[in-house]
Amino acid sequence: MPVILGGAALTRRYVDEDLKSIYKGSLYYAGDAFAGLHTMDKLVGGNGQPTKDAEILGSAEIVDTPEDVEDLVGEEAKLGIRKALKPRGVIKIAGDTTHTTRSAVSQDVLIPKAPFYGSRVVADISLDDVFAFVNETALFKGQWQFKQGKRPAEEYAALVREKVKPIYEELKERSKREQLLQPRVVYGYFPAQSSGNDLIIYNDDEKTERMRFTFPRQPAGKNLCLTDFFAAKDSGRVDVVGFHLVTMGSRATEYSQELFKSDNYAEYLYFHGLSVEGAEALAELWHKRIREELGIAGEDAADVRKLFQQRYQGSRFSFGYPACPNLEDQAKLFELLEPSRIGVELTEEFQLDPEQSTSAIIVHHPEAKYFSIE
Repeated sequence: MPVILGGAALTRRYVDEDLKSIYKGSLYYAGDAFAGLHTMDKLVGGNGQPTKDAEILGSAEIVDTPEDVEDLVGEEAKLGIRKALKPRGVIKIAGDTTHTTRSAVSQDVLIPKAPFYGSRVVADISLDDVFAFVNETALFKGQWQFKQGKRPAEEYAALVREKVKPIYEELKERSKREQLLQPRVVYGYFPAQSSGNDLIIYNDDEKTERMRFTFPRQPAGKNLCLTDFFAAKDSGRVDVVGFHLVTMGSRATEYSQELFKSDNYAEYLYFHGLSVEGAEALAELWHKRIREELGIAGEDAADVRKLFQQRYQGSRFSFGYPACPNLEDQAKLFELLEPSRIGVELTEEFQLDPEQSTSAIIVHHPEAKYFSIE
């Protein structure tokens, strides 16, 4: 039975590299419902029966790459994942934790001083401040599916100006007026050191170990591992790591469901897309706030759009992506931050509830940028 997988919880890389090897049938990745329909059209004819191409398609991935990198959202956009996927049966080497050959990442960088240890809740956040960090390209093209396609640039700009922007502005005003989006943040700083592929988190005394995260390392090439961006235990220096979890609130989920159940699919698409992209915007906003508190915001690009391309010092990594792929590590983040204080819970599958939420580990090292582990 052909299976199509996708949605916010799954990445193309995870489906292609981890899941295809354990499923005997045909497995396809679809980034959203529209891509899923496109794949289904290729798999079945108008009568619901497999097409002549189904057998061929079953042995190789249906290439469904975005028009450009800006169509992607989150860390995949910053990684620039655009590759066409390989035929089934191709085996790729995955990153692991069995070797600890450290990369050439600089070890003598200045360690910023944390403004506090522990975690704090922030509830008084202006929606206007969040909206200022919305990646409109990701929202319009990726979430709302207003693709440029083969349109001339001028024609597409007119479409955005005359149709898309009015929808956007009205939805922002309604979200503020009816409090449909309620941004909340819990974040904190913790003393840390690295040991091989382990990131050690200490208690406030900077001596007694509280917990460890273990991250995969590139098996070849640069040998990068997330831990390389923190001071090593044998250096005698104590580093600082940040974590944050942001949410647009449970009301966003409730309202999305109300729209869907009432068959108001267009409004559902628009609001749900804004709420999800709003969570990304809030994460971008709060990462900037953390850089300011650490005193490293001097490298920030003046243009917000360039921040979406990591034009700042350091990086933030979300669990489930290549550098820190274990979603189970969310449980440790929850122990550190106690996100229940802002109404966010962790499901049995280590997903965030409500959906319009995202978390990350914050790294200050100047050389820390997104990287793949293959």
